[in-house]
Amino acid sequence: MSDYYIVEPEVAGGWGKHTIFTSQPGERVVVHRLHYEFDVWLGDELLESTPCFIVTERLAAEIEKAGFTGVTFDDVEISKSGEFEDRYPNRKLPAFLWMKVFGKAGQDDFGRTPDIKLVVSQRVLRLLRENGTVHMDVSSFGK
Repeated sequence: MSDYYIVEPEVAGGWGKHTIFTSQPGERVVVHRLHYEFDVWLGDELLESTPCFIVTERLAAEIEKAGFTGVTFDDVEISKSGEFEDRYPNRKLPAFLWMKVFGKAGQDDFGRTPDIKLVVSQRVLRLLRENGTVHMDVSSFGK
């Protein structure tokens, strides 16, 4: 059984028009300000819009309380698309934070592979599952 896992969270939307990023040929995209616009939402507390992740404030607090390594949190602008409003006219979204992953994959609790996939420790995976993050693909990470 692996101690680390590649996690591919629910994609509930994408970058909104206020996202600020830089992109250089042959280098990774760097996001400086994240605006996440929801199109749908199945209810998971960890979401993705490559190369960024967002989590509910509640889940961020659980991650911080557990003392997990390799991650920090920052502000994110959240909005709902017209499609979201049409599908869920009365649905309120919880507060979210931008989860910035800086750890080393297979060493820290949170890390990224060279192709920017999220890698988490077994302890983090357990916390995610216990806190309602179920719409994610999970596979073993071989160091």
